Amino acid sequence: MADAAPSRQRDTTLMGMYLFLASEIMLFGGLFAVALALRLLHPQEVAAASRRLHYGIGAANTVLLLTSSLAVALAVAAAEMGKVKGTVAGLLAAAGLGLGFLALKAAEYGMEIREQLLPAFTPAEAFDSPAAHLFMDLYLVATALHAVHVTVGVALLAGLAWRVHRRSLALPRAATGVEVVGLYWHLVDVIWVFLYPILYLVR
Repeated sequence: MADAAPSRQRDTTLMGMYLFLASEIMLFGGLFAVALALRLLHPQEVAAASRRLHYGIGAANTVLLLTSSLAVALAVAAAEMGKVKGTVAGLLAAAGLGLGFLALKAAEYGMEIREQLLPAFTPAEAFDSPAAHLFMDLYLVATALHAVHVTVGVALLAGLAWRVHRRSLALPRAATGVEVVGLYWHLVDVIWVFLYPILYLVR
């Protein structure tokens, strides 16, 4: 019975995380639905607006996040084996790659402001059409919301790495905490994997 209690606690923790992730999927799912509707209603205008985005930067950010997911997976595996150094290294590597993503995204936003592409920084008449303006509104909302999630994820990864390093979280008993944060980070990565082609590759 003593062994069953930690197992039930882990299952309960993971179930709560799955429910949270499902709510996040519904949030971004709404944005994906808007993007699809906009693409169907205004295919030419949306394609023209998408071609002005910096798809090379988006591709680089995709590589950063996919690599960070690998680092998180390795951290989870290390945590389950009770390896403190491996866990901390994986978490910090993922956090560093996340910071790299945010730095590239900030640079991209700066370029788009100078090129008069980013809504809220660009007069409406600078856009080729109302549909192009609406697409860029969607781009800004979706990518900024995703960037907020990345920022939260980086903070979680770094904080968890610190706690594991200080031994305030004992491994492998606390491996579930690493797994839960890993699930959140994987969701952040998966969302970007969908955002990138929906926004950047509509050609």
